[in-house]
Amino acid sequence: MKQTFRSVLFAPGNKPDVLRKLPRSEPDVAVLDLEDAVPNDQKVQARLCTAEVGAELAPLVATYVRVNAVPSSHFALDFAGVPNSAAGVAVPKVETIDQLDEVAAQLDAHGLSGLDVMAGIETAAGVARSQELLGHPRVASVYFGAEDFIADMGGVRSAENTEVLFARSAVVLAARVHGVASIDQIVADFGDDDRFRREAQTAKGLGFVGKLCIHPRQVALANTAFTATEAEIAHAHRLVAAYDAAVAEGSASIAFDGQMIDEALVRRSRAIVARHPKA
Repeated sequence: MKQTFRSVLFAPGNKPDVLRKLPRSEPDVAVLDLEDAVPNDQKVQARLCTAEVGAELAPLVATYVRVNAVPSSHFALDFAGVPNSAAGVAVPKVETIDQLDEVAAQLDAHGLSGLDVMAGIETAAGVARSQELLGHPRVASVYFGAEDFIADMGGVRSAENTEVLFARSAVVLAARVHGVASIDQIVADFGDDDRFRREAQTAKGLGFVGKLCIHPRQVALANTAFTATEAEIAHAHRLVAAYDAAVAEGSASIAFDGQMIDEALVRRSRAIVARHPKA
């Protein structure tokens, strides 16, 4: 079954008690983080922890380990913390094809060739090269990191997100071109449910398939936002049935619920029907 990424929940790799709680909120993906969430003096302990707890979590939830960025002195060592049972690795601040080649080489060297790669696009260079990077054969998914991107740009984050609209759009476009699952930025204020819902709706409108979560309470919000409602499913089935009937009679466009519908507009409904064959 193809992996879904509606909710991608991160937790510090050096905190086993927190990691073991990850499945409780039912995220689509749990990420055991060896990068930003772990202080330098705890990297070794975090690798041991992710290796042990990651193996425990694998039967319960799709588990990824986020290693440190390729240029980091921790990068090559981090693969010792990736259990064979993991679904993939997340790689932050990807900027070059050579870096992705190095990720592939490390996976192969550690007997992890079957794991997917989630590329983190979160720098100016990464966004600028996103079309090239997401075409790499080992990349299966991508997340956009707004906070690091704006820090790299020397900009200022805002609740309106206008400063990252171009970058978000570039990443999701590249992901679509290359058939890569695209996951939207975090909402740092995990207590602001309304902002999370607004951002998730915008992300869905842009074409993202899910959202990064930094707190368990955000998981349900993401899962809801990126799941078709019963009304949307029913509408999609009615629209596709009506359109297919019109096409069978020689018409390539129809009036449906006050709108003119042609094949371009029916594609989203076809995708919903494919995911939910029974209305």
